[in-house]
Amino acid sequence: MALTGTQAVDRATSLLIAILNSSQPPLLSDLARELGLPKSTTSRILGALERQGLIRRDRNNAYLGGEVLLRYASTQNLDSALINRMRTVLETLAEKTSESVNLAVPGNDDLKLIDQVDGKHLLGATNWIGRNVPYHASALGKVLLAFGAAAIPTGTLQSKTNRTITSRTQLNAELEKVRKTGFAIIDNELENGLVAVAAPVFNHDGKVVAAISISGPDARISRAQLIKFGELIIKELKKQNINNGKVGAA
Repeated sequence: MALTGTQAVDRATSLLIAILNSSQPPLLSDLARELGLPKSTTSRILGALERQGLIRRDRNNAYLGGEVLLRYASTQNLDSALINRMRTVLETLAEKTSESVNLAVPGNDDLKLIDQVDGKHLLGATNWIGRNVPYHASALGKVLLAFGAAAIPTGTLQSKTNRTITSRTQLNAELEKVRKTGFAIIDNELENGLVAVAAPVFNHDGKVVAAISISGPDARISRAQLIKFGELIIKELKKQNINNGKVGAA
């Protein structure tokens, strides 16, 4: 009898879990016996998982986690290390400005917010972790684009408010300004009433790997304050010996 879609997914998931939980790479016969499946069915499902990069075989034809899972695990480890490294900076900035501070890294279609420290103000405090934030409409995203940590999105630049930059010519000019000043500012471009400033985080090779932002409502944070906040982010990163003196395009 043919498997339903749900049954096929359940069996594929069970096989993948069995491989990942095994103390040593299992063979096809081991997996078929453990799950009580015919070898032919087990082989067919394993082949599909292997084609998708979820599993791979070693020289003994035993099964291991594949490249997709290895890349994911590596990314998660890097994010965790970065969060630990930057936490003191985020807390210091939140304490000094009383505003929300965020840490973001390049994602796939949107940037990925991986940590946040809230300031003392309740007004304007939003949990951004896990939300989809476009590069072109955010201060964090502009920094990642300006310093080559992410590529300018293809296709239409979606308008989030009537002040979002949707022209590529205008966006490129904005990114050039970010490279010169060392920080990016948004003013009602992502959400009405929201302003933010962000600056880059460099690794030891001089490449931008993340960005830090300070954000809040425009009723509380002026343009002049945003500039001061941008300079403060850069100062704190240097103070913590994170950016090794690198500022902007220097």
